[in-house]
Amino acid sequence: MPCQFEPCMLAPVLSRPGLLPFITNANPTIAMTSPTNATTAPTAATAASPAARPSIARAKPPAPTGQPGDFDFLTGEWKIRNRRRKDASTADEWEQFEGEATVSRILAGAGSVEDLRIPSRGFAGMGLRLLDVKTRLWADHWVNAKSGVLTPPPTWGSFVAGVGTWDSDDDGGEGGGPLIVRGVWDRLTPRSCRWFQAVSRDGGQSWQENWVMEWSRV
Repeated sequence: MPCQFEPCMLAPVLSRPGLLPFITNANPTIAMTSPTNATTAPTAATAASPAARPSIARAKPPAPTGQPGDFDFLTGEWKIRNRRRKDASTADEWEQFEGEATVSRILAGAGSVEDLRIPSRGFAGMGLRLLDVKTRLWADHWVNAKSGVLTPPPTWGSFVAGVGTWDSDDDGGEGGGPLIVRGVWDRLTPRSCRWFQAVSRDGGQSWQENWVMEWSRV
């Protein structure tokens, strides 16, 4: 969703890549640039390469556990209750708004297409998730309806024990310093699920949630 948005709405990051630009003007404190994860699936070797890694510990490569059908839980019609932190420096100020989505299974379960709509913000976009069968990782792509352009690069992740995690590195923008942006799918049931986004500025030792999407099946 939600980045996914996408899906992360702080910037084109994570499992909700490209979702955030429609709100960042109102919240410049948490605006971020595009993540630095590669367009090809990450591996342990590339993650450990000194040339590819900054001095601080960064996002770890996802586990190669992907398989067709991982996103079948999301297929269908949904209502979404959003909670978004207004300001990254303020722990208790959140805003709430409603959204909706239609999700379709494609490619015999090796793909999933999400049509996300947030009428109160005049926003719509499409999430495209594709399984790299060779690496067993899921790529999460995003298209903002206002541009109609696939936002590169995708973020890469997978599900382990019923929880899907998509981590990506980000330079943090002006004066923000490097950080890890994480998108998570969890609390999966036949009627509901949750996606949330969090950021870490200490190499993954601690996390601050900034976006929560509670999905309820229509």
